[in-house]
Amino acid sequence: MSTNAPSGPGPGASGSYLDGLFSLRGRVAVVTGGSSGIGRAIAEALARAGASVVVLARRETELDATVADLTALGCRAARVSADLADRDALAAAADRAAEPFGEPDILVNAAGINLRPPMGDLTPQVWDTTMAVNLDAPHLLSQRYAPGMAERGYGRLIHLTSQQAYRAFVSSGAYGVSKAGLAALARSQAEAWSPHGVTANTLVPGFVLTPLNQRLQDDPDLVQALAARTFTGRNGIAEDFAGAAVFLASAASGYVTGQALFVDGGFSTH
Repeated sequence: MSTNAPSGPGPGASGSYLDGLFSLRGRVAVVTGGSSGIGRAIAEALARAGASVVVLARRETELDATVADLTALGCRAARVSADLADRDALAAAADRAAEPFGEPDILVNAAGINLRPPMGDLTPQVWDTTMAVNLDAPHLLSQRYAPGMAERGYGRLIHLTSQQAYRAFVSSGAYGVSKAGLAALARSQAEAWSPHGVTANTLVPGFVLTPLNQRLQDDPDLVQALAARTFTGRNGIAEDFAGAAVFLASAASGYVTGQALFVDGGFSTH
């Protein structure tokens, strides 16, 4: 009787397989809003998966801290500071972001502002600023980078939207409109660019404990009620988006485009 064990994959086979699906080695990513909150967690996830990451945001101190943290982890990281509401500054920043590591293969639009006055108090300035940061900037950055992605045959456009993109509650106002527009933008981009290897998708958070939602976190009863709305029984944290972002940025998602991936603990289906 043979005592030989059945032959099978070697010890490194699973690692090689997973690398083929999810490794981002050799890829370059630009992450807006990557110095705090969900954007910060995504920037770290992409960097730890092997991508060279450029963080694009406004606040210099947070940018420096993010790059220092990523570098300490052995990652390749750089930063660009710009006001995303300023079109001229954004165009210049987009060019600068391509300098440290080359033209990006991955663009993550995580930057956003959450101005939510009641609809009757919504001023033209709030409307214009909200649209400029939450919708115009993702469009303009995509227009800058997507043609190069298409020419190289690989690209990933990933946008952070919101529950308010699909239903109105807690004074959605201009914020909800901007996020609904961003979801539609991803679908239009998918139609335009997917034949050339460039996918476009959105990540849809539930209630996530980040600085963007700080004003809501000041009400502990509301925080508890929001957690109770989820199937998981808790509110989200920024790190919940790491795996989803790596998936959408990697080769594993090559047949996923024009989609909205809800990372919300079941909040939207409760």
